[in-house]
Amino acid sequence: MSSAAKHSERLDGASEELARRIAVIADAKHGGDLVALDVRELVGYTDFLVICTARNTRQAKAIQDEVRQQLKQEGRLPARIEGEQEAEWVLLDYLDCVLHVFTPELRDRYRLENLWGEAGRLDLGL
Repeated sequence: MSSAAKHSERLDGASEELARRIAVIADAKHGGDLVALDVRELVGYTDFLVICTARNTRQAKAIQDEVRQQLKQEGRLPARIEGEQEAEWVLLDYLDCVLHVFTPELRDRYRLENLWGEAGRLDLGL
């Protein structure tokens, strides 16, 4: 295996580990319908999309706060955050992995799993 292939495999493993870590944190805050989509073969800007549903905006904010706080303690900061004020669709962009926290209405409206139907799914074991 070439050194470039080994480097790529290590990076892929790190992004998968990050997706799993984010999902575990969201699950602990009772994020529902957790899905991690593997988009490595489809896009160049991220490896995984982690999607979950919050019962309401308060829970969406709590999930976002917990993910951000725990990953910050691990030395990871999001490159950007979207939707923090409204908390109906919160996006935390960690570059290799993007977390989407939706309220039920917006998850039904945008249906990211359908949009990214070609993406593989990471077995989260949750």
